[in-house]
Amino acid sequence: MAPVKISAVIITFNEEENIARCLESLEDIADEILVVDSFSKDRTIEIAEALGARVLHHDFAGHIEQKNFALMQAKYDHVLSLDADEALSIELVKSIAKVKINWKTDAYRFNRLNSFCGRWIKHGLWYPDRKVRLWNRKIGQWGGRNPHDRVIVTPGTKIEDLPGEILHYTVQSIDQYIGQVNKFSSIQAKQLREEGFRPNYLHFLIKPAYKFFLAYFIRLGFLDGWRGFLIAKGQALGVYLRYVKIRQES
Repeated sequence: MAPVKISAVIITFNEEENIARCLESLEDIADEILVVDSFSKDRTIEIAEALGARVLHHDFAGHIEQKNFALMQAKYDHVLSLDADEALSIELVKSIAKVKINWKTDAYRFNRLNSFCGRWIKHGLWYPDRKVRLWNRKIGQWGGRNPHDRVIVTPGTKIEDLPGEILHYTVQSIDQYIGQVNKFSSIQAKQLREEGFRPNYLHFLIKPAYKFFLAYFIRLGFLDGWRGFLIAKGQALGVYLRYVKIRQES
């Protein structure tokens, strides 16, 4: 059996600080690198093209919508999806190289290792953070709820875990994290509002507290020190803010 060919697919907007690291991690296992850019104002496109990527331009309508558009533009059915601030670990590159020679399932899942203020987070709700990111697009596409998209595969699809990790360079500063919490809670509130969801007092009182307790105590976030505490607090705040924002606009 001939090795499968893989299209690596990335969506971007103003990612000049991240895109080179992402694309360079793909060069040994991707037969095509496709970047779908929503009209960046920085050097993202220049860097991507210099590293051999095929670049398309498309208006951004949401994370899920943009990723599904990109998925359909790929040259090959076997797709590997990364965000621009992610990269493959050396171990994961080796695992995918083996899969290309002996593709034996419908979809593959990896652990994602997230960075927070200069350190990898090994506990809480941020790890192992398993993601399906390598699959045959005939059996799955992006779904979920913006901005927390995920690959939805057809029922009965066999998913295999691969050794190695996606390295996610997500938060470089506390200010950046607070901005992310605020931004993502607004996106979530908008979608929930459009779906007709209306929170009650239990959502305000119980869900944020449970999120913190789960992340910090049950999932051992405290073992990541002050970073683990801030992450758990930010996750609880994000839950609270999305419900407040729904009420604010009601």
